[in-house]
Amino acid sequence: MNIKDYMSGLGQQAKAAGRELSRADSGKKNSALLAIAEQLTSQTDYLVAENAKDLQAGKEKGLDAPLLERLELTPARIEAMIVGLQEVAALPDPIGAITNMNYRPSGIQVGQMRVPLGVIGIIYESRPNVTVDAAALCLKSGNACILRGGSESINSNKAIASCIAKGLSRVGLPAQAVQVVETTDRAAVGELITLSDYVDVIVPRGGKNLIARISNEATIPVIKHLDGICHVYIDAEADADKAINIAVNAKTHRYGVCNAMETLLIAEPLATKLLPELAAKYKAAGVELRGCLKTCSIVPDCIRATEEDWATEYLAPVLSIRVVADIDEAMTHINEFSSGHTESIVTENYTLARRFLREVDSSSVMVNASTRFADGFEYGLGAEIGISTDKLHARGPVGLEGLTSLKYVVLGDGHIR
Repeated sequence: MNIKDYMSGLGQQAKAAGRELSRADSGKKNSALLAIAEQLTSQTDYLVAENAKDLQAGKEKGLDAPLLERLELTPARIEAMIVGLQEVAALPDPIGAITNMNYRPSGIQVGQMRVPLGVIGIIYESRPNVTVDAAALCLKSGNACILRGGSESINSNKAIASCIAKGLSRVGLPAQAVQVVETTDRAAVGELITLSDYVDVIVPRGGKNLIARISNEATIPVIKHLDGICHVYIDAEADADKAINIAVNAKTHRYGVCNAMETLLIAEPLATKLLPELAAKYKAAGVELRGCLKTCSIVPDCIRATEEDWATEYLAPVLSIRVVADIDEAMTHINEFSSGHTESIVTENYTLARRFLREVDSSSVMVNASTRFADGFEYGLGAEIGISTDKLHARGPVGLEGLTSLKYVVLGDGHIR
């Protein structure tokens, strides 16, 4: 197979399908999503069987247990994919919405219309359910997509792709609106991220190395985040119960997710009171603590943190803790070490809370809430394709609206300038 020609062919087909998809009304797009859901329902046994091939191949290659767990497609996970399609179908369609329509002194009306981005290339690892999530969001937002999953899930992704193609065809939309790259050749990624004649945006979902490579090599705009080094700052005027609940939840609710807290900052006046209780709860949850000198003096079995710890996204039951003098020292630390994902302050001081919201430069900034809420579903977006720490074009959880752009529309009645 000539990878360059193959990927160029996918790009050409996606571009043509995208033009047709952009003309589809909400009813047709929703019908497509529901038809895909029906295909997944009827093909559950087939999907499980194809996934079993990937699992067996993964075991033979020596993939570790967590990776195999993410790779597995159980009937329950397929049902969750089906529910996800139905939920996206129920979301409001952003395409065609006109906002900010105003009369100008000349008599014309000027506003903005929301439109699809065009063709989106999505590169991801391991979890085959991403194939359905990505396809659903792209279809609803009127975008064609080219999906390149990990080589370890090739059979699962091809099986899912066949269900998507049948669902699209059933309602009269082009099957090429969603295409899965059917080669495991790594050169396909390099071609996809440079298909600037056909692909408008690249969205990488995966580990730091994958995202860094794509960010460095792509000739197409990338919606990305590299790290989720999230902080919770417990202020001197925090409610103790709120602080403990938030700090425990932000770290222990799930470890391998980008919105888990990796560094806890605590104001010195509260450190002696709260750290022993927090340490006991973290110890009960199996969390290893790495702290500054003051933290280690309060929690004797805490490991001394290094400079590298403050800049590390653990994605594991490991937590860095630093005692700070006040909000200014906390924000200085955050501004130096944060990845720009999510930060939270716990305080009863309204003025300090407003300062934190204004001065901390991350995609999500919270007051008295766990960083685990940084999620498209929790924000009411219905679903997300990822969380962007960029400042252009989308920032934070990227849902349907994040997969669109705006164009100006002008209404006149024979007006001339």
